[in-house]
Amino acid sequence: MNRFVILSGCSGGGKSTLIEALRRRGHRVVEEPGRRIIAAERARGGRALPWVDLAAFLDRAIAMALADRAAAAAGTGLVFFDRGLVDALVARAHCAGETAFAAEGAGAARGGSGEWAALARAHPSNRAVFFVPPWPGIFRTDGDRRHGLAEAVAEYDRLAAAYPALGHTLHVLPKVPVETRADHVLAILGAG
Repeated sequence: MNRFVILSGCSGGGKSTLIEALRRRGHRVVEEPGRRIIAAERARGGRALPWVDLAAFLDRAIAMALADRAAAAAGTGLVFFDRGLVDALVARAHCAGETAFAAEGAGAARGGSGEWAALARAHPSNRAVFFVPPWPGIFRTDGDRRHGLAEAVAEYDRLAAAYPALGHTLHVLPKVPVETRADHVLAILGAG
């Protein structure tokens, strides 16, 4: 079993709150690359922001996801990632006008999607991927999350297609309190 566990799904669906609950329980966690990139870019007056230069932002997200994986390799036990490499690759492919991880051959024929999938496969994670569904009742925009719920749901749909295409099993998390969600994740992993 690969010890790198991905929490993905809908933006604003409670991933970061769940990551914090898992951290409180003593698990290693990796915070979302996007929020870290935005903070760093703002601090240095950079332009790799999703609302300024989306391609540069996503290239940074891919690089950060790879660096996060390398850093997490030194250690033992499960490591929970708030988003990960596949999320960044799917977004980058979408930004480039491609359908990431389409049926084998279809994406490669357009020149790119096959490359995204090959990079994702070269850096595997646990087959179980935990998905937070769209949850309008808790979705909020802020200074870092400027997109609306419709864009978040479209991203969710792209990710929900990409992960199974890479051989992952999606576990859509129930809309329940965070501690119950954490119990659910750990039970599926046999770590609870």
